[in-house]
Amino acid sequence: MITKATKEQATEVKNLWKVCFPQEDEGYIDYYFKNLFVPENCFVYVEDGHVVSAIIRAPHAMMFNDKVLRTSMILGVGTLPEYRKRGYMKRLMEIILDACEHTELITLIQAYDQKLYEPYGFHNIYNRSTYRLTRDDVKRSTNFGCSYEPTAIDLLKVYSAFIRRFNGYYARDLEYFVKYKKEINAQGGKIVAYYNGKDQIRGYATMLPKGDVLEIEELIYLDSTALMKLCNAALFEKDIVELHVSEAEDLTLVFPETKIETYGSTMARLNDAKLFSKLVGRDITTVEQAFATSIKPLNLNEFA
Repeated sequence: MITKATKEQATEVKNLWKVCFPQEDEGYIDYYFKNLFVPENCFVYVEDGHVVSAIIRAPHAMMFNDKVLRTSMILGVGTLPEYRKRGYMKRLMEIILDACEHTELITLIQAYDQKLYEPYGFHNIYNRSTYRLTRDDVKRSTNFGCSYEPTAIDLLKVYSAFIRRFNGYYARDLEYFVKYKKEINAQGGKIVAYYNGKDQIRGYATMLPKGDVLEIEELIYLDSTALMKLCNAALFEKDIVELHVSEAEDLTLVFPETKIETYGSTMARLNDAKLFSKLVGRDITTVEQAFATSIKPLNLNEFA
């Protein structure tokens, strides 16, 4: 039986995540279900009185070509191992996508295996690049100007200035960054900001420890000084830093010897080609064509 989740089923859905997504940080999962989980956004398949499969549709406002588009991120698509190959995921996807088709032009998903979602009309539209940094790539300097306790309002200010260069991003507000700081702390990470000589914030880096490696999951910078200061601060934490940025941010001039890996990050589905065509003033038939109308590089650094 398929139903919307209830508050009482939140723990079951959380435990399902921990089984289906062992690579995810448990601290993040606990944080998500304590602070971000909205039962009415989740559909579950119940069998034998228990949740055996689940899917979440998280609604968002996305900025695209100076317009605010209603969209959703599909996440947490999982089925307990003993209940797989019974078509539960397919039925949940069909219900979710039917709702999406009636309410939004674009639906997003991030998947470990993108091929699973191509039959549902999803195609990769956004790539990220990982720069594997060592001390040889970044000249050692002091951490002068770096703050390990930036305020949410400062993070919002510098993010807003940075993200104007891009397209396809979520509209963030102050509440977002209040929650964001808690989310990173729940994973054992930290947010380090850089302030210039005038005490103005010029960038921040979200740092998450992953064994012997430190991941910079998000790097916001308004100039090269902020970029280098934040990477230098990260290398004081670990000898190897994996810096994740949008593919459009070509940092090869800054890090010419660094190993780079580019990978598909976000898939999208076009729900109403006719209406999207009217929005952009040209004939659009595929999701690839839809995002090709972007007037700026994409930056879809969101996960939920």
